[in-house]
Amino acid sequence: MQNYYNYFTEVEERFQQRRGSLLLLSTLDWALIETWRDAGVPLEAVLRGIDAAFDKHETKQAKGRVRRVNGLAWCAQAVMEAAEQMREASMGAAKVEPAESTGFEGEPVARHLAGCVEELTAAAAVAHERALPEAAGKLVLETAERLQTLEQQARAGAMDVEALEQTLRTLEEKLLAMLLATLPEEELSGLRAQASREIAPYRSRMQALQIRQIEQQFLEKRLLERYALPRLSLFYMRSDG
Repeated sequence: MQNYYNYFTEVEERFQQRRGSLLLLSTLDWALIETWRDAGVPLEAVLRGIDAAFDKHETKQAKGRVRRVNGLAWCAQAVMEAAEQMREASMGAAKVEPAESTGFEGEPVARHLAGCVEELTAAAAVAHERALPEAAGKLVLETAERLQTLEQQARAGAMDVEALEQTLRTLEEKLLAMLLATLPEEELSGLRAQASREIAPYRSRMQALQIRQIEQQFLEKRLLERYALPRLSLFYMRSDG
């Protein structure tokens, strides 16, 4: 598994480097990175795509005035082209398994789970202030309790990483489903409209399925931010634990 934190930060750093200035990625950009990671797009392909998109942009700049690049979605088409080129180049090639540590050993995983428990507990404590529905607040606490058990298992070395990841994804999906079901209709409509507006300038560069995935990721990220809830998946585990 590719550590999501490394995947995200390397994409962010390359985009900022090529743009030539510090620009914090938007929720839309974050969601786009997530769709690439979920689709199994290699980090190298994303970085190549960003480079290819900016190389083309710089060529146009040399010929005349063009608009400044303000979002990662502008590179989406080039990233998918780079991924396809890498896929074609690797066909028939022998797969070499890395010998180094995966980063998903017991102690780092336990620290990740402990951090999630802390954030979930803190969110439940201020549930009223954030207008978190009672049913959702109860599920947040139940999730924290489940993660505490998983943390203990990780520290004891009784851990199947693939099974743990599936459990974490299931717990997160249950939380998101509850949040969606209890979010006021007007707020949900507002979030969907915001996602649509932010994607609008880049629709011509992305396929319909990718757009739907980004819209969903955008919505999920905003929901978790609204209630100060963490991402549970091991893909969000920081490399420093």
